[in-house]
Parts: sequence; C-alpha cells; structure tokens
Amino acid sequence: MIKLLSYPLTVIYNICFLFTLLIFHPIQWFCFNLIGYQAHKKSVDALQFCLMRCANILGTRFIFNNPHNISTDKPLIIVANHQSMYDISPIMWYMRKHHTKFISKKELGKGIPSVSYNLRHGGSVLIDRKNPRQSLPAIMKFGEYIEKTKRAAVIFPEGTRSKDGTPKPFQTKGLEILFKKVPSALIVPISINNSWKIVRYGKFPMGLGTHITFTVHKPINLATFVDKQTLINSIEHTIKAHIHP
Repeated sequence: MIKLLSYPLTVIYNICFLFTLLIFHPIQWFCFNLIGYQAHKKSVDALQFCLMRCANILGTRFIFNNPHNISTDKPLIIVANHQSMYDISPIMWYMRKHHTKFISKKELGKGIPSVSYNLRHGGSVLIDRKNPRQSLPAIMKFGEYIEKTKRAAVIFPEGTRSKDGTPKPFQTKGLEILFKKVPSALIVPISINNSWKIVRYGKFPMGLGTHITFTVHKPINLATFVDKQTLINSIEHTIKAHIHP
C-alpha cells in the first residue's frame, strides 16, 4: 500500500524538484554575475532549503545533530559517509555558515540546472576519477583554496554511494592531499543514516517516510596529529561506528 502511494507522490516530488532547480538557475546566474560571491552563496543556501522542503513531500525528515560550536575562523575538512544525493543539501544548509564546497565527479558539472552551475562557479572542484593526472592536481588546488579562504571542504572518502547503507572502505588519497594542503583545518566527521532508503526502489518510485539523520562528531584539530594514517583510521572508525544500515 505504501509503495502504491509512493507513485503519485514521486510524480509530485519530481515536478517540484525540477521546478525548484529551474527557478534557481537564473537566480544563481544573476547573483553570481551581477552582484557577487556572497549573493550567489545566499541563493545556493536558499536552493538547498527548498530542495529539502521538496523532499518533505515524500514524508522525508531531516535531523541534523550538531552539538559543537565550530569556529568559522578556521578551514574545515568535513568527512562523511555517502548514501545518496540526499546527503548533500542538509550538509550545505546546516553547515552553511562555513561555506561548504565539494569534491565532485566531473559528470555533475554539466546538464543539471542549478546544481551544475553551482559546482562550476561556487568554489567546488570537479574531478575525473579515472584520470589521476587531472584529479590529483585539482584536489591540491582546491585544498589551497580552502586553506586561503577558511571555507569547508566536504569529501566522501568511500568514493561512491552505499546502496544499502553498509559503509564501504575509505579511499584515502583525497584525504591525504587535503591534510597536506589545508594544514590549519579542523576535521569534522559526520555519520549519515538512512538517506539510501529514499532510493530503495530506484529513482521511481521513491521511498516514503524516510528519517535521515546526520550526527556531527567532535571536531579534530589536524595540526595535533603527526601520523595522518592513524588520524584517517580514527575518523573512519568514528563515522562507521554510528552508521546503522
């Protein structure tokens, strides 16, 4: 019965989702080209809020547990597990004061209204996962940008989404580069639960009544760790210990 109900609700959701992307695309263009970065960022923040409200049509709830007062005077490296595209907007919205930027695959840099525009112009980096000669220098440059601007780099070290919530092993190369290029960073681990359930049937129909939770763990001062591999192992353990497939 619930799956039958998901068919009409998915149609309504998809219409609202697409409409939101189409509306915010020219808004982003106007803000970026005629006003500047801060206006563009506010338009992107508003986009994330609206995309979350679209997901409410499916009965989706977002709980973002962050008991920590995280400084905006230091760059952040936000490290999280990855379950679906519904991980993105809540991180961007609830961590918006830190100016979140993403390491994303190059395919997302074109063809998606609003999303592709922000990835190209908002400070994120697009990489070719199959081409280390492009991706590694791009991540290095991205790290230098995060260090200089004191913004937040978001990285999903699993490299791909978990289709059933079971976490995959971390791929550490991107983290190692960011640690080197953003030496003054605070590391912010986040555990994400249940976002995979929205796409449990695939893209159509979508899952209903999903309760997505984000647990922000205690920030770690990168400079206090000499052995970076030990740090990576600790971050991976912390995140995965709070994932409940």
